[in-house]
Amino acid sequence: MRTFQRRDLLKAAGGVAGLALMPRLSPAVGPETGSKPNIILLLTDDQGYGDLGATGNPKIKTPNLDAMYKAGLRFTDFHVSPTCSPTRCSIMTGRHEFKSGVTHTILERERMSLKATTAAQILKSAGYTTGIFGKWHLGDEADHQPNQRGFDEVYIHGAGGIGQTYPGSCGDAPGNKYTNPTLLHNGTFEKTQGFCTDLFFAQAEKWIESVKGKQPFFAYIPTNAAHGPLSCPEQYEKMYAGSGLPDNVVKFFGMLTNIDDNLGQLLEKLKGWGIDKNTLVIAINDNGGTAGCKVYNAGMRGTKGSAYNGGTRAFSIWYWPGTIKPDVDCDRLSAHIDLFPTFADLSGAKVPDDVAAKLDGRSLLSLLKDPNAPWADRFLFTHVGRWAKGSPPEKYSKCSVRNTQYLLVSEGKGNQKKWELFDLKADPGEKNDVAARHPDVVKTLDEAYDKWWAEVVPCMENEDAVGPKVNPFKELYWKQFGGGPAEGEEAPTRKDRKKKSR
Repeated sequence: MRTFQRRDLLKAAGGVAGLALMPRLSPAVGPETGSKPNIILLLTDDQGYGDLGATGNPKIKTPNLDAMYKAGLRFTDFHVSPTCSPTRCSIMTGRHEFKSGVTHTILERERMSLKATTAAQILKSAGYTTGIFGKWHLGDEADHQPNQRGFDEVYIHGAGGIGQTYPGSCGDAPGNKYTNPTLLHNGTFEKTQGFCTDLFFAQAEKWIESVKGKQPFFAYIPTNAAHGPLSCPEQYEKMYAGSGLPDNVVKFFGMLTNIDDNLGQLLEKLKGWGIDKNTLVIAINDNGGTAGCKVYNAGMRGTKGSAYNGGTRAFSIWYWPGTIKPDVDCDRLSAHIDLFPTFADLSGAKVPDDVAAKLDGRSLLSLLKDPNAPWADRFLFTHVGRWAKGSPPEKYSKCSVRNTQYLLVSEGKGNQKKWELFDLKADPGEKNDVAARHPDVVKTLDEAYDKWWAEVVPCMENEDAVGPKVNPFKELYWKQFGGGPAEGEEAPTRKDRKKKSR
């Protein structure tokens, strides 16, 4: 397991040395510059918008993300899905997750449609080599694995969390834990030594070093941390000793500081390799906050699994030294669905007409060049999904639709319409329901939601899917190492499933 001895230096410098001191340079961005940028996407799990020092958290230690925040462009009204598989699907496809069959995180409903075209495939068409290091969570069966969805290098765990298993296809290697996990590397399991986050970053760095300069690369680092079960190396717990924080928050913040240290090391390596100025590094979180929200939630209402603003708002930091101007906020309404078309523009890839016609996202390229560029208003749709297995989709259960100013939200259950309306410009904490005062706004957003719902329901292809009796990740493990399922291992009880964090 790697340890980091530069904590005091990083704290004094506000993060990686020199990051926050970048000069204001020309914002020329895109293939017209004559060079396709390398792209690194860090996606953290269960970290919230408020779990950063840079966004105001008074307790957490994230000096490298804070420095990157200062040295990059921040999308301050950026949104993801309210839970993890949906966000990963929307990043990969540029579409709302329901349109690719993802309506849950388990029960076969986490499987991204095989008809979907991924961002990795689009980047490969433009000459990129692609790698994933961490959490996939879009299907564990062989045909759904990332090596079949556009990734050349694959270093992952199974299911939604290390050690998790659910009935059907969603499961990890037997007995896996966050320390010394067994990981799947290009089709072969490897028994490792170290903490999971350190391992994922180390493999990403090794791979980047092997491909740099040969062709542009896309390195996708979706960490499983800080998803439960909460666990981190001892030195990271000690950083928060005596802070007065609950034990679960101590571990949660420790996991995030560990990610932050790994990011700092990666950024240093990019500079040492001489490729930092041709590498775009993006950091976002995958859903609303979790364990840290009672400490700080940036004044927002809602957390993970909610359709309120706090369930979907994410930090979105874009750092590209010498190309993107530093220390810039962009307040345009943006989302995870925008990454696919942005990557296509940055790489010069030609998106097939049939794929382009189905995209929900917009390229952020114009905003990377000029954060005040014209940006038409838009609708963003959120639905937590997760209705019971065998039940019809619940139209008005934990859902919302918003434009730049307003959020129309229903946090009820079932198909009974109970809209609340919030003016996010005047009331960012969503304390005052103004639906009665603005029936015209309610009508406009409600009609947009009706149209969207009619579009997505026919795409929910996994609702009645029946998973395999034996989990494919475990089956592959047993094929390699021998053994087989212990009695009851492939059928956890309802009580067991509730205990596992999703």
